[in-house]
Amino acid sequence: MAAASTALPFAPLAEAKLDLLARLVDGLDASALNWLSGYAAGLCAQAPAGAPRALVQRESVPQQRLSIVYGSQTGNAKRLATQLARDAERAGLAVRLLRADAYPQRELKSERLLIVVVSTQGDGDPPDDARGLVEFICGKRAPTLNELKYAVLGLGDSSYPKFCAVGQILDSRLAELSATRLIARADADLDVESVATPWLERALAAVREVLKANVPALATVTPLRPYAASASGTREKPCVAEVLLNQRISARISSKDIRHLEFALEGSGLAYEPGDALGVWPRNPPALVAALLDTLNLDGERAVSHNGETYPLATWLAEKRELTRLPRPFVAQHAAQARSAELNRLLAPDNAAALAQLLTSHQPIDLLRAYPAEWGAEELVAALRPLVPRLYSIASSQKVVGAEAHLTVAHIAYDAFGTPHWGAASHHLAAIEEGGRVPIFVEANERFRLPADGSRDVIMIGPGTGVAPFRGFLQERAATGAGGRNWLLFGNPHFSSDFLYQLEWQEALRNGTLHRLDLAFSRDQAEKVYVQQRLLAAGREILAWIDGGAHVYVCGDAARMAKDVHAALREVLASHGGKSPEDAEEYLNRLLADGRYARDTY
Repeated sequence: MAAASTALPFAPLAEAKLDLLARLVDGLDASALNWLSGYAAGLCAQAPAGAPRALVQRESVPQQRLSIVYGSQTGNAKRLATQLARDAERAGLAVRLLRADAYPQRELKSERLLIVVVSTQGDGDPPDDARGLVEFICGKRAPTLNELKYAVLGLGDSSYPKFCAVGQILDSRLAELSATRLIARADADLDVESVATPWLERALAAVREVLKANVPALATVTPLRPYAASASGTREKPCVAEVLLNQRISARISSKDIRHLEFALEGSGLAYEPGDALGVWPRNPPALVAALLDTLNLDGERAVSHNGETYPLATWLAEKRELTRLPRPFVAQHAAQARSAELNRLLAPDNAAALAQLLTSHQPIDLLRAYPAEWGAEELVAALRPLVPRLYSIASSQKVVGAEAHLTVAHIAYDAFGTPHWGAASHHLAAIEEGGRVPIFVEANERFRLPADGSRDVIMIGPGTGVAPFRGFLQERAATGAGGRNWLLFGNPHFSSDFLYQLEWQEALRNGTLHRLDLAFSRDQAEKVYVQQRLLAAGREILAWIDGGAHVYVCGDAARMAKDVHAALREVLASHGGKSPEDAEEYLNRLLADGRYARDTY
C-alpha cells in the first residue's frame, strides 16, 4: 500500500519556470528556504481562488514546521486533519500531513510542533493505522520531548464507555514525556464539527503565535477566507441518487431483514474503489418523531431557530437530530431536567458499566418515557446531537456495474420496552421505494484496498453484512484479470435463510473466480460455529497462503467478531508457524503496518 503523502501537493509550474526557480533557491540555506516558503504561501493565501502555487514546498526544519498526524477508522480524522493542513498552508506555514502509520517515528525526538487528530474505536482501541505510533509513544522507546509543543483532538462516540480514550492516552503520555500543550485536548462526539471546528481554529492560532518569530511573513498574512462551496458529492454537499433496486436477500423466514440496494451515480461525478464506503444521510422514522412529540407534548409545526437555522420542530427531529442513538451528554442534561437522583448516580465515574448498558439499550425516547421531565422545543433541539451520516461498505466494483453503487444493509428493527424501535438509516433505506432518492457521498478507505499486484492471493473474512466489500473485491479481481487466488470465509445463522449472495458465490466457484469458500452457519447445529472456528480448522492452509504473500481482509463487527478473528489468526501463527503468542501478535502487527492485514470494522 502506498504511504500517505508527506506534504500537501502544490500545482506544478511550467518546466522552464520551475528550472529557473530551482536555480534561484539552490544557494539558500534552510532558514532562508523556510522563510521563502512561508512568504510564498502567504502570497498564495491572498491570491484569487484557483491561482497557481508559485513554489514547490521543500522539506522544512522541525523548528519552523507544523506536523499534522491523523489516525482514522471511518475518515473523520483524516478529513479534519486535511482541513487543518490546508488552513495552515494558506496561513503561510510550512506543514506536512501524514497518516499515523506513515509518520517516521525516529523523527519524533526532533519534532517541535505536532498536532494529532485521532479516533477511538470499539473498546477504547486505536484505529488500525495508528496502532504502531500509539504503541511507540506509550512504550519504553519513546524519547524525552521537552522541546515539543503539541495538541491532540480526539474523536469518538460517547455512547461507548471509553469515549475518546486514545486521544486522552496520547495527550497524557506526551505530557509525561515533557512535551508542552499548545492548547487543551478536545474530545469530539459523533457531531464532530461542533467541537472540532472551534478547536482547529484555536490550534492554528496557537501554532501561528509560536512560529511568528521564525516566519516573518506570518505577521502580514491576510486572515483566512472561508473555503468556496464544496463540490457536489461530498459529506457537506451530498449527491441525491436514485434507488434503482431495493431487494430483500434474506429469506422471509429469517430473523434478519437484509437488503441489497443499488443506486444510480450517472451524472453525479462520484467514483469509488473497492473497499470504499458510501455515506448515506438518513431521515428518522416518522413514527419515532411522532412518538417523541407526543411524549413531550410539543407542537411539531412550531418554528425553532438554532445556530442561525430555522425549521419546524418536526423537521429538526426528522432530518437534523439523532433520535436512535443515546449519548452521555443528553443523559446528563435530562438528569438535570428530570431532577433524577437515579440518573445522576449512573453518571458517576464508578458506575461506568451501568451507564454503558443504559446507552446501549435505550434510545432518547426510552429515557424520556422512563424519567419524565418537561422540555421546551428550543432546549430539546439544542440538547439532541446533530444527525450524522451512516457509512456502508460498497458491495460492487465500478468496472462491473458502471455508474452504480451497491450496498448490503441490515434493517435494524426490534421491540424494546413494549414499543417498536428502528435504526435511522437502515429503516429509511429498507422503506424507500425504487425510484426514491437518497443523499449520498463516497468516503474513501485507503487502508482497505486490494493488492496492487494482482498475482497476490487474498483471504476475505466477512460474516453477515461484512461480506459486502468482498462482493466488490471479487468483481474487481475478475474484471482486471487478477491472477491471484481468492478465498472467502462467510458466516451467518442459517444456510437456508441467511446465505447472502449464495448464487453469486456458487457461480464464482464454478467459473474459477472464487477458489475457496468456507461457510459457518452458527445455528444449523447444536454447537455454534463461527468464522473464527473455520479459520482455526483451516489453519495450515491459511498460514501457507499468508507465507506465500496473501493479503488478509476482515469486515464486520468490531466488538466481538474482529477480535475473535484476530485471536484465531494469532493461534494459527502460533500452532502452525511455531511462533510464541507474543511473536505471533508482532507478526500480525507488521502485516497491519504493511497493508497485508486490513480491517473494515464497525
